[in-house]
Amino acid sequence: MIGTFDGMLASLCSIRATSCKPALFTEVSRKRKRASGSLRHFPPSVMQWGAMFRACVLAFLVLPSAMASIRPYALECEARRNPVGIDVERPRLSWKLVSEESDQRQSAYEVHVASSVALLGAGRADIWQSGRVASVENAWIPYGGAGLNSLTRYWWKVRVWDGGGRPSEWSEPAEWTTALVNPAGWRAAWIAHPDHSLRSGPLPMFRKDVTIDRPVRQALALIAGVGFHELHINGAKAGDHVLAPAWTNYRATVMYETFDVTTMVKPGTNAIGVMLGNGFYNVAGGRYTKYTGSFGHPRLSMQLNVQFEDGTSLNVFTDGTWKTAHGPVIFSCIFGGEDYDARLEQPGWDRAGFDDSSWLRVTSVQPPGGEMRAQASPPIRVQQTFQAVKVTEPKPGVRVYDLGQNFSGWPAITASGPAGASVRMIPGELLDARGMVSQGSSGGPVSFTYTLKGQGRESWAPRFTYYGFRYVQIESAATIHNVEGQFVHLDAPRTGSFKCSNERFNRIHALIDAAARSNLQHVLTDCPHREKLGWLEVSYLMGPSLLYNWDLRTFFPKIAGDMREAQLTSGLVPDIAPEYTTFRGGFRDSPEWWSASVFIPWYSWKWYGDRGPVESSYKSMQAYVAYLATRARDGLLWHGLGDWYDIGPRPPGASQLTPLGLTATATWYMDLVVLGRAAALLGDEEGARRFAAQAAQVRESFQKAFFKPAQNNYATGSQTSLAMPLVAGLAPEQSRAALVERLADDIAARGNHTSAGDVGYTYVISALLEAGRSDAVFRMANEETAPSYAAQLAAGATSLTEAWDAGARSSQNHLMLGHVEQWFYAGLAGIRPDPAAPGWRHLVIQPEPVGDIRWVKASVETPRGPVTVDWRVEDKKFILNVSIPPGVSATVRLPSGAAHETGSGRRQFSSTIPSI
Repeated sequence: MIGTFDGMLASLCSIRATSCKPALFTEVSRKRKRASGSLRHFPPSVMQWGAMFRACVLAFLVLPSAMASIRPYALECEARRNPVGIDVERPRLSWKLVSEESDQRQSAYEVHVASSVALLGAGRADIWQSGRVASVENAWIPYGGAGLNSLTRYWWKVRVWDGGGRPSEWSEPAEWTTALVNPAGWRAAWIAHPDHSLRSGPLPMFRKDVTIDRPVRQALALIAGVGFHELHINGAKAGDHVLAPAWTNYRATVMYETFDVTTMVKPGTNAIGVMLGNGFYNVAGGRYTKYTGSFGHPRLSMQLNVQFEDGTSLNVFTDGTWKTAHGPVIFSCIFGGEDYDARLEQPGWDRAGFDDSSWLRVTSVQPPGGEMRAQASPPIRVQQTFQAVKVTEPKPGVRVYDLGQNFSGWPAITASGPAGASVRMIPGELLDARGMVSQGSSGGPVSFTYTLKGQGRESWAPRFTYYGFRYVQIESAATIHNVEGQFVHLDAPRTGSFKCSNERFNRIHALIDAAARSNLQHVLTDCPHREKLGWLEVSYLMGPSLLYNWDLRTFFPKIAGDMREAQLTSGLVPDIAPEYTTFRGGFRDSPEWWSASVFIPWYSWKWYGDRGPVESSYKSMQAYVAYLATRARDGLLWHGLGDWYDIGPRPPGASQLTPLGLTATATWYMDLVVLGRAAALLGDEEGARRFAAQAAQVRESFQKAFFKPAQNNYATGSQTSLAMPLVAGLAPEQSRAALVERLADDIAARGNHTSAGDVGYTYVISALLEAGRSDAVFRMANEETAPSYAAQLAAGATSLTEAWDAGARSSQNHLMLGHVEQWFYAGLAGIRPDPAAPGWRHLVIQPEPVGDIRWVKASVETPRGPVTVDWRVEDKKFILNVSIPPGVSATVRLPSGAAHETGSGRRQFSSTIPSI
């Protein structure tokens, strides 16, 4: 990883006036001068007007050569399109570039920001004008105007100059809307139901009527309901987010969501309604839980800001005038499921005119304790729906619905029956011998229950919890009309696509993708059922694979913030963040896990060119590395979980084949190397020298303890023992080839199987990739027999499993061991960011056709635009098509060994190809 990631006529005249009108009028005047003896301007005749028009049209047709073909698009503020809820004082602006010309780049830019779209269009940027700035940068450009106002919308646009100094046209306008620029501006009280019992239900609802007596220009709702909230205005839900807001360490940070509700409010009386869920704020149990613990009972704080056309405004805050009542959600646990009794619904509760005289006054409660921050990371949404592919009835009254895919989410049903009839849904990943749903691999008991109100067809899905499952067992006497599964995960934009001629690889890609989607929640979990916790090793060990496929520019900073808040005064970063429960031993203190606190900020810099997370986490990174030093013995670390779930003689668990000291110390060394580079990036020269010196000391101790020069081997010779020193840069240069050969031989000797686990496997893939041994990776990834991806597929897996054997005792949806995804993009497709050019300024395209692969099509939406690769083999000839966005250069290396330096645009390369 160190090596890999280091109007038309009017517009025409207004634009062309200086280029066509003076010359034409001068020519007419010269003709009249010859007749009158003076050079004067006279009104043109009709024919002359016609000549002028033709000249203008000609100028219009010719002028494009004076304008840049390059143009900006996809404008973003803080890596979000037209965001609502920006709470930073100096938001950073970004755009992408497109051009029909090859080898184009940006040489300068100009940004305009205005208080209205009309002013922006008229060229009156009353908020900020950057002027022409000579720069190739098109990302993370800080706003440089006066201080921004809270709860205000700003419009902006940008134009650029190309490499030849030609200006582009202005971009289409974009906008951003601020939340509270200063967290201290949060004035809403925290309120709760008077029943403060710490239990899993019933859950509270809140309401407030508000009068609007004049035309509205803008209405913004800022809401923080913990654990989860669902905001309604005038009978409609605001937004389509679920499981909101993002969960955090509520003692340190409380996220609030910002909604533009301008179209939802109306003249007269308006109703605000809110439902709350427990989420991770209150894990009271009652069914399966990974742990029990609580920050307190659910509570709410929100404010509605209404700005009127006459310049006045109205602010509505949560306070003692709000009303509350228990709602129809009678049980909800983030781990155990949810129950809903439709007979307890109060129709119209979220509409104006509802009689809430029987509702209780809210009580004021203490805030959770954390700083209020606008949520910047993506929301969670329902992303996909699955219909049953098979329905069985293993016993009378029990039906099992196979949704055909293991995923994170919930079942959604439509049923009918008498009031009081219930529909009990038991989700699970597997079936037992009787054909009943089993929760043995995923944690149980977990269930969802809907009690009917007896009013025809009724549809329902849970609100405040989710689970990982494929099958739904339904036990009910009611009539079931429909059952579907709703895939719920983080709405991070997809950036990658991959497909090749090997259908097994395409299925493996889908297997890994399902696990990634299932575990991309408000934290990056390892499984969406049993754990749901942010186990940190997943985030950085699977980091490169995730980064190819998803835009994580706003999600990685969230993870980095969670880690900073979880860090102890000793410097230790626990294995999970947020740390909702305290584990013991290696499950809390394992270097291979909490090194994410160093790698995640660094990935943000290397992949996206965003130094912000490095700046924010630098002190935390230093404290963590200082803590590591206190745990060292003879210059080595000997604690942790090691290569978790490697393949040894015993059932999988803690490392069996590789010494704990090797994985822990190699990880420590990489932390020091990255930290030294971070110091240099931030201008801390003394720190850079200090960390480099410490890394040298650790390297010396590591070599002394584990390297066997005579045998060109490390420690036990396990695949992880060989791969980690290669990737970390610990292995001597003269021994690298032999170590790679030993690694490849071990894989071959095991029948093209890996023996590495959760930690080591990513290093095995990276070591072989860096050494040009994609042949070995191909054979390993294509192997049919267990342990392998193909064996998982053969066992019926539709998502990546926890263990290589896909055994029933292990999770069937786990974001571990999916590191071959990196090879699909970087090896087969050959798309590799240059670690020396952060943010994809330069890349290497080095596809490696191996095995039976005859074509590959892949693309990556980089921060600078799309990179696409499309290659095929025809009659031993390798044909490669690439497309590179403006401002990006590439080194293209062909299988024949030929290398080409190229700029942006579409290119085709061909070469002979070695025998494959």
